Amino acid sequence: MKKTMFHFSTLRITVSLTITVGAGLLFAACHTDKKVDFSTEVKPVLNKHCISCHGGVKQNGGFSVLFREEALGITKSGKPAIIPGHPEKSEFIRRLTCKDPKERMPQKGEPLTNAEIDILTRWVKQGAEWGEHWAYISPKNVPVPDITITNGNEIDHFIQEKLKQEGLKPSPEADKMTLLRRVSLDLTGLPPTPEMAQQFAASTDEHAYEKIVDSLLQSPHYGERWAAMWLDLARYSDTKGYERDDSRKIWRYRDWVIDAFNSDMPYDSFTIEQLAGDLLPDPTRDQLIATAFNRNTMTNDEGGTQDEEFRTAAVMDRVSTTMDVFQGVTIACVQCHSHPYDPFRFEDYYKLMAFLNNTRDEDTHMEHPKLRLYDSVSTAEVKKVSDWVAQNGTTQQAKDIQEFLKVLEPKVHAHVADNYINGALLDTKYMGIRNNGSCRLPKQNLEGKTQLLMNYWTGSKGGSVEFRLDSLNGRTIIKHTLAPTNGRLAISMPLPPVTGTHDLYLIFRNPSLNPADAVCSVEWFAYRDDIPGKGKPGYDQINNTWLTLINQNPDDVPVMIENPPVMARVTNVFERGNWMVKGKAVTPDVPHSLNPFPAKAPRNRLGFAMWLTDTKNPLTARVMVNRLWEQIFGTGIVETIEDFGTQGFTPSHPELLDYLAYQFMHKYKWHVKPMLREIVLSAAYKQSSASTPELQEKDPANRLLARGPHFRLTAEEVRDQALTVSGLLNRQLHGPSIMPYQPDNIWQSVWSGAYWKTADDGNQYRRAVYVFQKRTSPYPSMLSFDGSSREVCLQRRIRTNTPLQALVTLNDPVYVETAASLARHMLKNGGNDATAGIRWGYQTAMYKPLPENKLKVLQTLYKQALAEYKQKPAEADKLLQHKDNTPQKAELAALTVVANAIMNLDEFLTKS
Repeated sequence: MKKTMFHFSTLRITVSLTITVGAGLLFAACHTDKKVDFSTEVKPVLNKHCISCHGGVKQNGGFSVLFREEALGITKSGKPAIIPGHPEKSEFIRRLTCKDPKERMPQKGEPLTNAEIDILTRWVKQGAEWGEHWAYISPKNVPVPDITITNGNEIDHFIQEKLKQEGLKPSPEADKMTLLRRVSLDLTGLPPTPEMAQQFAASTDEHAYEKIVDSLLQSPHYGERWAAMWLDLARYSDTKGYERDDSRKIWRYRDWVIDAFNSDMPYDSFTIEQLAGDLLPDPTRDQLIATAFNRNTMTNDEGGTQDEEFRTAAVMDRVSTTMDVFQGVTIACVQCHSHPYDPFRFEDYYKLMAFLNNTRDEDTHMEHPKLRLYDSVSTAEVKKVSDWVAQNGTTQQAKDIQEFLKVLEPKVHAHVADNYINGALLDTKYMGIRNNGSCRLPKQNLEGKTQLLMNYWTGSKGGSVEFRLDSLNGRTIIKHTLAPTNGRLAISMPLPPVTGTHDLYLIFRNPSLNPADAVCSVEWFAYRDDIPGKGKPGYDQINNTWLTLINQNPDDVPVMIENPPVMARVTNVFERGNWMVKGKAVTPDVPHSLNPFPAKAPRNRLGFAMWLTDTKNPLTARVMVNRLWEQIFGTGIVETIEDFGTQGFTPSHPELLDYLAYQFMHKYKWHVKPMLREIVLSAAYKQSSASTPELQEKDPANRLLARGPHFRLTAEEVRDQALTVSGLLNRQLHGPSIMPYQPDNIWQSVWSGAYWKTADDGNQYRRAVYVFQKRTSPYPSMLSFDGSSREVCLQRRIRTNTPLQALVTLNDPVYVETAASLARHMLKNGGNDATAGIRWGYQTAMYKPLPENKLKVLQTLYKQALAEYKQKPAEADKLLQHKDNTPQKAELAALTVVANAIMNLDEFLTKS
């Protein structure tokens, strides 16, 4: 579990101290007046040298330095290892300076340096006080540094104060068109339109840039760009994952994210709706769709798997993802042991899991529960039923009927059954019982229920089912004939009055069948009350309408639904993280090392979301503004955006981070757009990205921001920019995922025959955020540019530069087609002048004139290609992907080569 992290930036100068070795001088150093800081001085030393053997995983000798009470407690020797105020009496210090290698600590690895021993000795001398890690203390309203700046906003006071301390100066502002391209890509993920570029270039308005920023923030494409970031965090995919990796219709969640960003939904609401939208009062359709955030977990359809195992795996993934995304802390390891480096105890993991372990999803093949999206005709039928219940029943009955028609919950799945006789759970999915066979549904709450729904299918006549109470010889409460069905059918069977909870035994019969055949297959059961108003005129019609609606198969989307109280799950600790070895039961709670749970919040997912978005939470706002900063500048203020814990990097500008987090919560009320606006209006953002030898030496990673951002575009932006510049981009928003060109035989879905069907209706030119995401076979070109497989939450894409990327943009038919399209525009706008066409193409791609030195290179390339294609017209046809009868075919092919070169320039693939 141990890992090495560097708690300093690349800018810090390592000072080598020569200290005379000797205990006397070492202890004399304890008398310095400088107070040792636990978080920045002591904790890094403990993490580096001690905690792997004396922490959350191991506690050798009964000694741990993870928590203060453990560090000062009695060890296996019967004495404490640390005696505050007395390093000379502390075994902890003695072992660090011991000459005997059998006693010296650490036993494995290099001994501590004299400087490190000095820090620990002075710390013990000063009372061995424990400090809180900076990230676990709520951000305060930080005063803006009182320095004079020539331009910019409050952000620049923090940036320029640090630059002054480091002896650096900010760079001049970038030229107008570079700045326009930069901010357009950052806010919308697309380069600016030609019209926008012309207007901005011609404008003399001193507020022109500010107005461009405001218009980009209002663009519908803003939501697409920021959704692309969020979908990595949400592990969004169009397939279920694991071995079968079958398709999943969850694209409406992606559209919800786009709309949430476009509408500038406050981040606290954005968080609450995704984690607990179903628990809000009278949740809307959109609030239910939002909960698909945690239905993006993988489900395993492979025959022979155990649903409870993978349901548990999904819940554990939700715990890790929630803490990753909203808290920026690593907690997955805590499922097996207390955190090795951060103040999260073993039990904390399962208390968090208890919040998320009470939902209706159970890794079923059909992915229940799903929000049913009725068409207009069926919606009118739903209203008829709802109106009837409202007139003839109570408010609660009306709510119950509406919820059941929305999601068909609560219901009992076939995998709950056990005690099979002459039957089995077919393919570990459906109940299948042969003639005179039986099974049991254990502990079914029948209190007050008057009908039982059963979803089954069979092609055989003569079948029947009996339901008996508590044993195979118990009282028969239902006996029902099973008619042949045309597909799956939910039927209603009357239940006699039964009180309490009982085991239900099911006996299936059909003597006409082959002995090896099942009487029928059953997917689920539901216990319901009669619709109120029974006996009144029109009741039978309403009841039939209700059952007809249940049997419809409208479009749907997987969502989260909480268990009713009678189906509530108990959450147990898993011994050593093994889900099959359950320890003591726990109740929902949050780590005590963070903010307290809100006093009036319910102990469920909604309360958990309220805790995360409480302004006292030390991490939520910090993590989000740091993520926004990383998207804009390429590196977060905390570089390890995935780890704000003690093993993560320290902030490059800690006061700025807290200032932004506080403003985000209190000034901007959790709205993302004004937060981004403040960032991109800063002078730091508008700087030229040009570097100098001095900056390369002092700040090679640009952590101090003495120059503007300069880094390669994301996988999505690489595709979207090529489509935009070529004029091919389809700007349509929303809808099912699309399949642009992909080489044949990438998918090999043997069991289902699923295949990639390339779109040819214009959808192949839509933005990358809409491209079909298959977990076991991600879209190849985006994977080459560091895209995610979406099997788990990905917080940060580590940018790489590999030859595969050049092969994609030079040869992938998608990029060849965009080059050909740009070439057609170059040919048209250049007339018979190839040089003019080349100038136009570069200007269109880069929003600035083509320098003469680059023009000469591109002219040479054009001439060579033109000569080649005049001699080999078939090669021109091959390049252009179809036979073009234009008399200028060779010229078009040559310009395509030039356009392809332009679109492969570093400056084109980089935000500068």
